[in-house]
Amino acid sequence: MLTRCSFGLQRRKMLTIKQWCILAFVVRLAMIAYGQWQDANMAVKYTDVDYYVFTDAAEYVTKGESPYLRSTYRYPPILAWILTLNIWLSPVAGKIIFVAFDILVGSLIYKIVRKSGCQENMAKNCALAWLLNLLPATVSSRGNAESVMAFLVLQSLDYLINGRTVLAAIFYSLSVHFKIYPVTFALPIYLYLGKSHSSMKKDEDPKTPVPFSRKNLRAILLPSPECRLFIGVASLVLGALTGICFFLYGRVFLYETYFYHIVRGDIKHNFSPYFYLLYLLSDPSAGLPLCLRLLLFVPQVLLLFAISWRFQHDPPISWFLCTFCFVMANKVCTSQYFLWYLSLLPVIIPSLKINALRVALLVVLWFLAQGLWLLSAYYLEFMGHNTYIWIWAASLLFFAANGLIASNVIDSYQPV
Repeated sequence: MLTRCSFGLQRRKMLTIKQWCILAFVVRLAMIAYGQWQDANMAVKYTDVDYYVFTDAAEYVTKGESPYLRSTYRYPPILAWILTLNIWLSPVAGKIIFVAFDILVGSLIYKIVRKSGCQENMAKNCALAWLLNLLPATVSSRGNAESVMAFLVLQSLDYLINGRTVLAAIFYSLSVHFKIYPVTFALPIYLYLGKSHSSMKKDEDPKTPVPFSRKNLRAILLPSPECRLFIGVASLVLGALTGICFFLYGRVFLYETYFYHIVRGDIKHNFSPYFYLLYLLSDPSAGLPLCLRLLLFVPQVLLLFAISWRFQHDPPISWFLCTFCFVMANKVCTSQYFLWYLSLLPVIIPSLKINALRVALLVVLWFLAQGLWLLSAYYLEFMGHNTYIWIWAASLLFFAANGLIASNVIDSYQPV
């Protein structure tokens, strides 16, 4: 038996990252095939409801009409344009595209970790943390487009840390156009590209936190040539994309793609600590005042500024923590948002010096808090019980668990 186990481990080590990617792609294709069977034979559908929204919007596009004629389509037109393949070729064409991007994310994780100086096995294991993870595999095979978003973000990060400013700006602007949350990386990028303007000493570690002083603040606020290049290219690309889409579809494009996500106050499937507040103020005749909606962003802004300044010389950890804290403190927090930071987590794994027991406890706490929330939500939605207070309590517990996780990540982070 020991011989068999040893042989199995050797075979696992012998597989290259390319072979792992192929294997992960085949598994996801099998999941798509199973999903088609479940959709046809079971009451509970495998395909994500958003996939039907994408497909309906794409059908409007094939008729020369606006994708926003499909209610609840709140994405850029480019997604509907791509998904026209669902109409012209096959209903599963979009799922295959999303699965392909899912594999590209794993490949990018390997590339980024390998370039950071880590050994082959470490880079491969970090990639496998994504490629063998059932959560992203299920999400992409069900027809959710989060894998596209993860690819754009990681590609921008890869180009940024390798000094390819123009390409980093292009992919960053594409990611913001696709989904607005990467605006949280704007300050970390600006500080990182302007790091040569800080008052660090020549013999000081470039990853050492810059003291927060008036002198350093003035220096960092002066845009460096790299900053100006990045801002110029990103503004040009994002402005062109926005202008074209506005010309084609008008104000509805701006609202559904950008403004809706700023003012939205959903309570369904919302893990946010603001859940109960949004519930109390969800009267359609009254609505949530705009000033209050904007005020709820203040804790996020403060967290993002603190993280950006503390880790301005280290984009991977800065981007991960900015995303994690943004999702944690957002007024709307659904399970698909978790993929935003889970795609960045493997990149920083080599720099986390934390024992396995603590990791296990934090993971159990994270899932336990979600389980309590889902249990309370089940009694509300399926049993008709008034469990709003219990859902809110579970949301607060989940917020506390996330805060504990963020604290442990910061404490255990030691750059490679």
